[in-house]
Amino acid sequence: MTDMGKAFRLRRLSRAADGKYLFVPLDHSVSDGPMAGNAEWERLVRAVALGGADAIVVHKGRMRSVVPAQLGECAVVVHLSASTVHAADVNAKVLVGDVEEAVRLGADAVSVHVNIGSDTEHQQLADLGAVAGSCQRWGVPLIAMAYARGPRVADSHDPALLAHVVSIAADLGADLVKTSMAAPAERMIEVTASCPIPVLVAGGPATAADRDGAGLAEHVRTALGAGCAGIAVGRRIFSSADPLSLVRRIASVVHPTGIRSAAIAHSTTTTGAA
Repeated sequence: MTDMGKAFRLRRLSRAADGKYLFVPLDHSVSDGPMAGNAEWERLVRAVALGGADAIVVHKGRMRSVVPAQLGECAVVVHLSASTVHAADVNAKVLVGDVEEAVRLGADAVSVHVNIGSDTEHQQLADLGAVAGSCQRWGVPLIAMAYARGPRVADSHDPALLAHVVSIAADLGADLVKTSMAAPAERMIEVTASCPIPVLVAGGPATAADRDGAGLAEHVRTALGAGCAGIAVGRRIFSSADPLSLVRRIASVVHPTGIRSAAIAHSTTTTGAA
C-alpha cells in the first residue's frame, strides 16, 4: 500500500470531509472492566454511529462484536496499546496488536497510547515509532493518544509541556494526536499552534452541566476555538443515559454544516436512544 491508501483512510475519519473529528473511544473495558453487557454494547455502538460520530476506538477482539451494518459511515480505529487499573504501574502501556492485524480486521486507522514522563516512557516511544513505520508501509493513519503522566510530571495540563507532548507525536510519525486540555483552556492555542498535525482534545471530567450535554458541548467549542481539530471522548458518552442524543449534540458542534450521510440523519428520526 502507498500514501494514497492513507489519504483515503484519513478522509473516512472525518464524515463531513471538513478536517474535524469526533472520536468515541470504547476501549475502556481492558483498562477498567466491562462497560456494558452484550445487548447494551450493540445499542451503544448503534447510538454512537447514528448520532454522527466519525469513528469509534476499540481493541482488536472487540471488533468481533461490531456489526458492520450498524456503523454506516462511522469509521473504526483499532487501539494497539493496553494496561489495566490493577497494574503496579498504570501508566505503563504495552503493545497488544499490530498494524497488519488491524488491517485484516478492517480498521480505518490505529491508535497508540504514550505517557510522557512515565517510568516506561522509553519503551512507549519506541513502540510509537515502530507502529508509525508499519503504518507507513500499510498506508494506515496513526493516532497518538499522548499525555503527560508519570512521577516526573508536576502539571499534566501545563501548556508548554503539552506542546512538547504533541510535538513528540508528530515527530515520531503520528497523523493525529489526542491530548489533554491545557489549563487555563485559552492557552490551548499555544499547543495547537506549535503542532504540525491535527490535535484532538480529550473529553475531560464530567461536570454538573453534563445532564443535557451542555458542559461537554461547551468543552468542545472551547477546544475548537483554540485550534483543536476535534475531540476524542468516551466515558462521558458511554456513561450517559442517552448517548444517541449526546453524540448528536456534540457532532453538531464539531460538524456545524452536517455529516455526509443523509441516511444516518434520517435514521436518527426513527431509531430510539440506546
